[in-house]
Amino acid sequence: MESSKKMSEFINFLQDDLAISSSAIAVALRNRKQGDEPLPMVLWQYGLVSLEQLTAIYDWLDSRTQFQAANWLLSGQLERFAQV
Repeated sequence: MESSKKMSEFINFLQDDLAISSSAIAVALRNRKQGDEPLPMVLWQYGLVSLEQLTAIYDWLDSRTQFQAANWLLSGQLERFAQV
């Protein structure tokens, strides 16, 4: 369930922020080998995003990962303080 929410957020980012068409995203999704290839790389390999867009995608993914890690760390810290 969580991963489908993340994928929806990612697809929204691709469409809204980078103006990548839904048909381009569909092509990339269909051409992922057994679903284990990173979608950004498939988009780039098929020429559906530029190098600049690929960089923006990885920057966005990195910022999301850092945000989630910070939330995880903070929630752990808050729980620890609550127990003291």
